Amino acid sequence: MYAVLFSGLFNSTGITVPGFFICLVIAIVLGAVVSIVHTLCEESSRGYNITLALIPPIVCVIIMMVSGSLGAGIAVAGTFSLIRFRSRPGTATEICSIFLGMASGLACGMGYPGFGILFAVILCVIMFLYHRFGFGARKEGPLNRVLNITVPEDSSFTDMFDDVFEKYTSSCTLVRIKTTNLGSLLKLRYELVLSQAGTEKAFIDELRTRNGNLELNLAFKAESENDL
Repeated sequence: MYAVLFSGLFNSTGITVPGFFICLVIAIVLGAVVSIVHTLCEESSRGYNITLALIPPIVCVIIMMVSGSLGAGIAVAGTFSLIRFRSRPGTATEICSIFLGMASGLACGMGYPGFGILFAVILCVIMFLYHRFGFGARKEGPLNRVLNITVPEDSSFTDMFDDVFEKYTSSCTLVRIKTTNLGSLLKLRYELVLSQAGTEKAFIDELRTRNGNLELNLAFKAESENDL
């Protein structure tokens, strides 16, 4: 069994019915494993999780069907490139999981399901351990926040909130300015540290009186990374 999984099922005999089913079943199992590990690391929609589970068997069958055909391979590559324009941008973890599923399916489709299993298991374990132990996470203080606030385009935002920031924060830095609503509004992004816990409500109320009660968002920094 070891030799069958790792030596290549299609090396000399081409695609056989037993070999097709072996690779397809293994790809389906690997897709389910990748999807389960992804849900443990990041919350995603049910549709995304099902799609992620189906990517390895789909890629597996496609690679088996185009094996040895240069023209078909180029056509498939062009089809995959169109997927980017029919989907919303994903998080880094979602994109990584998609590549993991595609690589697993590719290994199975090439007739090396053993290497697909080995690769998927190792990467899934590493992904889970990285998530479990907070690998790559930057330590933030309990009072670190990100403020996204909308102001009219003609407002003097450089000193518009200075006294409010001085009252409620120990440090505050303007990190981004973005136009919206055809340039009639500005979205400002500040990284700040509150001077005292429990002052968020009063802080927001005073900011609202300055920006005309336009959109305002105060969040932990980790929760606001996707708004960049």
